[in-house]
Amino acid sequence: MSNGFGEADGRVVVGVDGSVASKAALRWAADQVRLTGATLQAVTAWEYPALYGWGPTYPYEDFAGLAGKVLTKAVREALGPSSEVDVRETVSAGHPARVLIDVSERAQALVVGSHGVGGFVGAMLGSVSQYCAHHARCPLVIIRGAE
Repeated sequence: MSNGFGEADGRVVVGVDGSVASKAALRWAADQVRLTGATLQAVTAWEYPALYGWGPTYPYEDFAGLAGKVLTKAVREALGPSSEVDVRETVSAGHPARVLIDVSERAQALVVGSHGVGGFVGAMLGSVSQYCAHHARCPLVIIRGAE
């Protein structure tokens, strides 16, 4: 099946960071998967803090494990514990926008939430959704979270 960018592999990829907007994106993606029979892949990314190793160590240094817990919790909160949608959870190291672009390369669609920052700037896309809008290699859906 073609996604308009090439041959799609049957996945809908959704970026998850635990925010209200990413949970709304998860719900939208789950509905899409129910309609199309695609596979839902929920992705979160993590990076070492900028000053890691320069000062006191963090009390919790398993950043990948922590990111995985945030992802699992967000999926459960967004879809409910008894959801019939099978979700493949993926935790990757790297900048979130770059990870999403790479993981979604042959997907049917990439779904991200946009939550920006308050005030006037809040009317614009967040940095990850804006990067994805410019670089996605598959159709992109941007979901705004509740205000």
